Amino acid sequence: MKKKTRFIIAVTIVLVLLGALILYLSKINIPVLEPKGPIALKERNLIYFALALSLVVVIPVFLLLGIFAWKYRESNTKAKYSPELDHNGATEALWWVIPGILIAILSVVAWNSSHTLDPYRAIASTTPKIKIQVIALDWKWLFIYPAQGIAAVNFFEIPINTPVEFELTSDAPMNSFWIPQLGGQIYAMPGMNTRLNLMATSLGRYNGWSANISGKDFSYMTFVADSVKHSTFNKWINMSKRSHYHLTSDSYATLSAPGTAKVHVYSKVLPGIFYATIDKYMSPNNTSAVVGSNYTPARANVSKGGMQ
Repeated sequence: MKKKTRFIIAVTIVLVLLGALILYLSKINIPVLEPKGPIALKERNLIYFALALSLVVVIPVFLLLGIFAWKYRESNTKAKYSPELDHNGATEALWWVIPGILIAILSVVAWNSSHTLDPYRAIASTTPKIKIQVIALDWKWLFIYPAQGIAAVNFFEIPINTPVEFELTSDAPMNSFWIPQLGGQIYAMPGMNTRLNLMATSLGRYNGWSANISGKDFSYMTFVADSVKHSTFNKWINMSKRSHYHLTSDSYATLSAPGTAKVHVYSKVLPGIFYATIDKYMSPNNTSAVVGSNYTPARANVSKGGMQ
């Protein structure tokens, strides 16, 4: 077989594999690449930018690898031996300066995006935000709407184009809260209060899950976030207030026991239960999240750590 023919076959195989990979990626569902909110969109664009910048180095390196392997193979006796290229100033400057420039660009982008995508940073909007308090349990998620007086397990609704401020803590091992189509991960930790600001700009149902191993059933620790019209959200709130499930100290103790749970909604939520859960780990003499209507947190430690 002629050398030219072998080369054409090799190039054809590479192109076919690359085309198959592109076709596969275009058919599968990759939530982080299908943003449905402003935060997720900026994060997706940041991924694309970093990928494109990396390809400036990766593509030439792999092309040169193939070219050098082919040109300087043992059977090619016509290849020119050029030992003087060792420590060649111009060549070394080329392969050090270009990556250095790319790293400098990435450093600037990383610095700016760390501030613009700060999960504690409120989303600018003329629509008033809503607050949802999140408690990570073994192995389920509890979502509390303090202003509306309801709570839900493994499910929550939010109105479209409305900023949502999440307050997160854990009444179990450290966990990580993640809705890929709306934004990045943030940790929920015992005794800590982390925050995350997100917004959905499209109607739909978005899957969320635990992104941190926290025990044998953590893989079942999933939840659903529904982005709905404002009228639909108000109807759901009113319907939830008629739920026969009440979040009392006893029902919370049952819920917080290790194990999975089905989706259900609570009405008449015990006031202050979120901050009591935090204080349970902060106050040595407070070993229970049982609180009364006049409960005020001894200290709600707000952590800016735990971002991913």
